[in-house]
Amino acid sequence: MTRPRVAVAGVHGHGASHVRNVARLAEAGRAELVGVADPRPVEGVRAFDSLEQLLAATEVDVVIISTPIQTHVPLAELAMRAGADVLLEKPPTASLAEFEQLTKLVDETGRACQVGFQAQASEATLTLGRIVADGQLGEIRGISAVGKWVRTAKYFGRARWAGKRRLDGVDVVDGAVTNPLAHATAAALLLDGSTGVDDVRSVETELYRANPIESDDTSTVRIVTSRGTTILIAVTLCAVEHLEPAVIVHGSEGNAVLEYASDRLGGTKYGRADLLENLLAHRADPAVPLYVPLAATGGFTRVVEAVRTAADPTEIPDEFVQWEGEGLERRPVVLNVENWIDRASDELALFSELGAPWTKQPPRENS
Repeated sequence: MTRPRVAVAGVHGHGASHVRNVARLAEAGRAELVGVADPRPVEGVRAFDSLEQLLAATEVDVVIISTPIQTHVPLAELAMRAGADVLLEKPPTASLAEFEQLTKLVDETGRACQVGFQAQASEATLTLGRIVADGQLGEIRGISAVGKWVRTAKYFGRARWAGKRRLDGVDVVDGAVTNPLAHATAAALLLDGSTGVDDVRSVETELYRANPIESDDTSTVRIVTSRGTTILIAVTLCAVEHLEPAVIVHGSEGNAVLEYASDRLGGTKYGRADLLENLLAHRADPAVPLYVPLAATGGFTRVVEAVRTAADPTEIPDEFVQWEGEGLERRPVVLNVENWIDRASDELALFSELGAPWTKQPPRENS
């Protein structure tokens, strides 16, 4: 049997992990890395300056797209119209309109599009989803997702689009909620069984920033799903220390804590399926379902759209920020932000409702 021919677009940063993964499968005789596309120099593999050049030069079965957010849709279109299936990094699109455009493209071409929310292929996440659906936690009071991360000036300086809401007139919608901690929101929606576009009833956003960037780095977002579930997202990139993110299901019979980054549920370690292997299995047998088909990211995209259309993040006043480090390691710490995140999670409340001292504007309902 001919091995699937795989290409990777965007191989610096997270894209390097995709190259390593394809190499792993190639060594096992399960795939072939036919080339990579990146405008920056690449050594050790057959490289092209663009995906268009790569597709013109060689036949490809699967394209992995790990490029800036605003390039996802045009590159996915190139790949699908060339007859390739796609593994598309998250967030899949920067707007609901782009999501609808990409959905039509999938339908038109018949190609598969798997989105890189790898936590949704975790047995820990899927097990908790079954526990919730079976009613083992009783009546669900709500679901919260918390992220207390650290990001330095180096992170925001790594690319022109980093920390941007728009770039060269094009939506980017980078930010704590939509990119680095996007897995938290996506996992929370999955646990509620609310992954589709129509599964989200409303989204309220409170976006703040301590860094000199356009996008948010400290935010709360409250989602109400069509099922009536409240999902509260409370995240920061300005914590004292970098901690494991978590999704908490609050039930009348107890709470359950999912640490999705390490595949732990209630302290128990679970396995995780590989999204590329799953996509290759789906190619070989369409009866094998994708873990994260594009349609299952519609609810998340509704959140991206709410962030995109929200007012620009409010700058956190200097008196609530402590700066640490120098040069590329310089970073802000929002004072006591961990406590406010924990309270937001417990009470399913926005920062302003709790009286967090840096809040000035009332929450805005975007949809």
